[in-house]
Amino acid sequence: MIQTEPTPNPNSLKFLSEKIISAIGTEEFQKSNSRNINNVFIKELLGFKGVELVLLSKNFLSVNKTEEVSWNELKPMVISHLNDYFEKNDEPILKNHQKLEKSSNNNDETVKKIIDVLDSKIRPAVARDGGDIKFKSFDNGVVKVELQGSCSGCPSSLMTLKQGVQNLLKHYIKEVNSVEAN
Repeated sequence: MIQTEPTPNPNSLKFLSEKIISAIGTEEFQKSNSRNINNVFIKELLGFKGVELVLLSKNFLSVNKTEEVSWNELKPMVISHLNDYFEKNDEPILKNHQKLEKSSNNNDETVKKIIDVLDSKIRPAVARDGGDIKFKSFDNGVVKVELQGSCSGCPSSLMTLKQGVQNLLKHYIKEVNSVEAN
């Protein structure tokens, strides 16, 4: 059974599943890149009118929509698409993956600490809102991250970034001076 939860972003909705949606972690897909996507489920979902972005995580999927379509119109289509997939398949939507290196300086102790704090303290909170945060780089005290899913384009994401993420990282890691969205 698929349940939905609102997110802080009014143009994003979180769809929760009892079944595993992604066995490879959190991945984001954008309509603008749909021609490069091989996954049929994702390609079809991005083909729905008004769907701009899809984020898949272990047991939820977030959809970001445009203003031109209402959730009353789109929500049943997404639920039906998910139910149809799981009626025909016993495996997760995302199941195989080549992991990309997060950073060339992963050996750096500060970068390891930053990634650890992001993964353990920040990511779970962001996931509750239907989004994800990915580490991009650390240089001269500045951490660059990418906000994904519901967080992408959310009106409160800058506040989340500065008051939440930046404060936490500065608290745990003295080398961090600020956090910026990439």
